[in-house]
Amino acid sequence: MDSKLGTRGQGRGAVKTPGALVLEDGRVFRGSAYGAQGATLGEAVFCTGMTGYQETLTDPSYCGQIVVQTAPQIGNTGWNDEDDESARIWVRGYVVRDPARTPSNWRSRRSLDEELGRQGIVGVSGVDTRTLTRHLRERGAMRSGVFSGDALTDVDSMVNQVLASPPMKGADLAGEVTTAQPYVVAAEGQRRFRVAALDLGIKANTPRQLSRRGIEVHVLPASSTLEDLLAVEPDGVFLSNGPGDPQTQAHAIELTGQVLGRRLPLFGICFGNQILGRALGLGTYKMRYGHRGINIPVIDIETGKVAITAQNHGFALEGEPGQAFESPFGAAKISHYCPNDGTVEGVRCLDVPAFSVQYHPEAAAGPHDAAPLFDEFVTLMQAHARHDRAAQPAGADRVRVSRTTQEKAK
Repeated sequence: MDSKLGTRGQGRGAVKTPGALVLEDGRVFRGSAYGAQGATLGEAVFCTGMTGYQETLTDPSYCGQIVVQTAPQIGNTGWNDEDDESARIWVRGYVVRDPARTPSNWRSRRSLDEELGRQGIVGVSGVDTRTLTRHLRERGAMRSGVFSGDALTDVDSMVNQVLASPPMKGADLAGEVTTAQPYVVAAEGQRRFRVAALDLGIKANTPRQLSRRGIEVHVLPASSTLEDLLAVEPDGVFLSNGPGDPQTQAHAIELTGQVLGRRLPLFGICFGNQILGRALGLGTYKMRYGHRGINIPVIDIETGKVAITAQNHGFALEGEPGQAFESPFGAAKISHYCPNDGTVEGVRCLDVPAFSVQYHPEAAAGPHDAAPLFDEFVTLMQAHARHDRAAQPAGADRVRVSRTTQEKAK
C-alpha cells in the first residue's frame, strides 16, 4: 500500500500508524491513521448519515470541515466512479470508528482508504465516535485538527496549531469551491426552460435534477455579475448550496436582490436559502452543531406535511415558524421549519416569484421526499412565462419564434 496511507499490509495483522483528532478545548481522541498521513485543520462536525459517505466527502458544502461519521462502520461499499458530487473530495479531514477492511460492492473500484490517500485527505480511524459526537453536541462544533505520522507531536503543540486556525464564523469559502468557468448541462429531451445557476458550491445532482425536467442549466461562477446572468437569457435563477458564513457573501446577496428586483423566478437551497433570506432583510447565525444527515424532518407550514430531508448546514436564518415580514421586495414569510429545534427551513416571497429551502431536494444521498420542489420551480417559471406573454405587445411572439429558429439553425 502507498506509504502515505494509514496502514501497511492488509488484514488484522497490519501495522497501524497512530493518529489523533485534537479539539480546540484540549480534548484528544486517539486512533490510527486513515487515508493520507500528516496534519490537517478544520471545524469538527458530525454527520448522522448511515450511507452516502462518498457523496458527503465530495459535497463542496463540507469545505473547511473535519467530518465525523456517527455510523460505526464506514467504507463497506468502497469507492466508485459514479457517485461523486464534484470533481474532488472537499472535507479537510475524516474521522471514523470501524473502517471496512475489504469493500464489497459490484460498482467499487477501490477502497475508501485508498481514495482518501490518493487525494491527500488526512483521516483517523478507531476513534470512539459515539463519545466524540456527544462531546460535540454538548460543546458545539469547534476548531480541530487531525494529526498522524510525523505530524503527531505533543498535545500542547497540536492544540496550539488548532487554536491558530481560523474559525468557521466569518469564513468566506464560496470562492474556493465555485467553478472557474461557466458550463452548461443540457436539458433531457426538448428544452422547456433555461436556468442560470449561481455556483456557491453546487452538487452534481442538482443540474441533473433540473435537466430531467427539460431545463438547460447554465452554471455560473460565484463572482458573476447581473450582466453575466442576464446574458444567458434565463427563465429562472437558481442559488446553490455552499460552505462558509453567509454573512461574508455580500456579492451574492446583492446579486440576489437585483434578480428579485427584475422579478425573475428564483429558487435557492441550503446556502442559497440563507443568501435569499439575507437579501430579504433576515439575519443569520451560527448554529451550535448544525444539521448534517439524511433523516432530518421538516414541516411545510402551509400544508402541515412532514418531509424527511438531507441537510448539511451550520448556519441558519433568524425567524420564527410561520413568521410574516416585510422585505425590500414586498411581503414574505417563513415557510418551513425543523420540529427538532425550530430552525428556519424555508422562505417564500409573496410579491415576487422566489422561494428557498434549507435542505437538499436533490438528495444525494438521501430521501426523495423533497424532490417535487424542482417541479414547483418549473411551475413558477411557467406562470412567469404566461404573465410575460400576456404583457407583451402584439407581434412579440413572432420575434421569439424567429429567435428560436435562429438558435436551432446554429
